[in-house]
Amino acid sequence: MILVTGGAGLLGHTLIEMLLAKGVLVKAIYNKTAIEINHPNLVSVHCDIMDVYALEDAMKDITQVYHCAAVVSFSPADEKLLYRVNVEGTANIVNAALNAGIQKLVHVSSVAALGRLRPGQLISEAMQWTEETSNSRYGYSKYLGELEVWRGVAEGLNAVVVNPVIILGPGNWNESSTKIFGTVYEGFPWYTEGTSGFVDVRDVAGAMIQLMEADISGERFIISAENATYREVFTMIAKAFGKKPPHKEITPFLAGVKWRLDAIISRFTGITPLVTKETAASSLAKVNFDNSKLLKFLPEFRYRALQQTVAETCAALQQKLNN
Repeated sequence: MILVTGGAGLLGHTLIEMLLAKGVLVKAIYNKTAIEINHPNLVSVHCDIMDVYALEDAMKDITQVYHCAAVVSFSPADEKLLYRVNVEGTANIVNAALNAGIQKLVHVSSVAALGRLRPGQLISEAMQWTEETSNSRYGYSKYLGELEVWRGVAEGLNAVVVNPVIILGPGNWNESSTKIFGTVYEGFPWYTEGTSGFVDVRDVAGAMIQLMEADISGERFIISAENATYREVFTMIAKAFGKKPPHKEITPFLAGVKWRLDAIISRFTGITPLVTKETAASSLAKVNFDNSKLLKFLPEFRYRALQQTVAETCAALQQKLNN
């Protein structure tokens, strides 16, 4: 039986569906949001990864573990939560996996853990997080979480780490990267010329399964289909939805004003700010990722084109609205 943590999230949900399609038995654990998949080969269990005893029970009879559970936040107020879940929670997963003698762990990290702010450089797996090259508490928490996995490898655990870029797919309109689609659908007029990597959620899940099944351990892999500007991606989404493409550029000055205003509003209302200092900086940065390592280790693997991912995601989200 295979264990998937974070089964209610966009990636976890997609991964579970792909594993079930292969005919394997899956145990998926969730904390706050139930997993909306009904299948005879799926056992869904409520389990907080901070509860070491419940986690040990969840690991019984498990051969492989996909660790997708994490907190993604760029709000300063969530700093302690980020450390608790992304670092301590990962340590608990590693310890439970070692104790249970599982065959292999695939851990979902992030390119934020690489220290991605390196102007003019192509970001690869060889790069390490430093204070100078990272602008987010989230990135630091994922870096520390990776260290727990490498500690497990040193103690005899077979493990692989994946570092996805921005994952696109038809999740919840108001959660994770799917917020991008909801924002553009509502007529968001702004764009930046910042650059990042983008990848289909199905490609991330597919790469994880292939890495699990391959004789590979102690390696990390950037998972990125294409590098593109936010303007290009927002325009693709707008056209797929039949909306007006963004036409107002967010300058560094405007971004600075916005995150400061949101911080003030958040202080008085308690509402999580839409834009933070970290997200403002990331949206303006020109960051390009090298995806060649994964293709060398998995020569048969192919990414979906970004245009295809956007079109199919928009169509699936539109169908959700119509239903």
